[in-house]
Amino acid sequence: MADDPVAGPPPEGAGSRADAGARTESDAALARRAQILATEHWGLLAARSTAQSEVLTRITIFLTLVSAGLVTIGLLGQASGYTDWFSPAMLGILAFLAVIGFMTQLRVMNVGAEDMMYVVAMNRLRGGYVDLDPQVAQYFLASVTDDEAGMDQTYSFIARRSATNHLFASSMVLILVVNGCVDGLLAGALVVTATGAVGWAVAVGVAVGLVCALTVMRLGYLGYRDAWRRYRPRRPTVDPPAFLRDPAER
Repeated sequence: MADDPVAGPPPEGAGSRADAGARTESDAALARRAQILATEHWGLLAARSTAQSEVLTRITIFLTLVSAGLVTIGLLGQASGYTDWFSPAMLGILAFLAVIGFMTQLRVMNVGAEDMMYVVAMNRLRGGYVDLDPQVAQYFLASVTDDEAGMDQTYSFIARRSATNHLFASSMVLILVVNGCVDGLLAGALVVTATGAVGWAVAVGVAVGLVCALTVMRLGYLGYRDAWRRYRPRRPTVDPPAFLRDPAER
């Protein structure tokens, strides 16, 4: 561009200083975004840790109550000779454990859903880090995509998640089994108290325990699928890792 005849030529080095100022402003903006993302990331980590700690405490309290309740039923049976006031006391203790167990089960399911949300949110933040500096993508084992495949990769970096080592080893299934046993004991106790038929009490108790466990599992699965149907990822997985693909696709 020609020099302004009025203002005269620009001072020596003015163009380079303007370019440096633009770069400095850009770097400052990127640093500010990175700091905001990192702050949000730490907030999510803290919230996830708090939720996990709280639910483990709830599980411990519930299992302690179940143990104490069963021991109390045994002591009351010995003290009463399993007659008179023993049946109402037993039913009251089992009903109390069933209610606490149901509340604990709901909380465990809620924390499971919250944990999924935290993982997906942190995946999205990693995608933001990659947008700021694409070179860091090669160092992430956790996923930078915020969809279901990205969540699976973050939960298990190397090996494929399986029902054996993830589902059946989870706290949710542990509480589900304990609750099924408590609900079955309560149902059986009601039958044997009303009819005195031990065989029917055992059959009803097993059936009720299985129905309760399967119902909770079904509700949890439906809630999980519904959450993913309503969610819209910002960065879907285009090419998932080999261990997340179907064997036919490898």
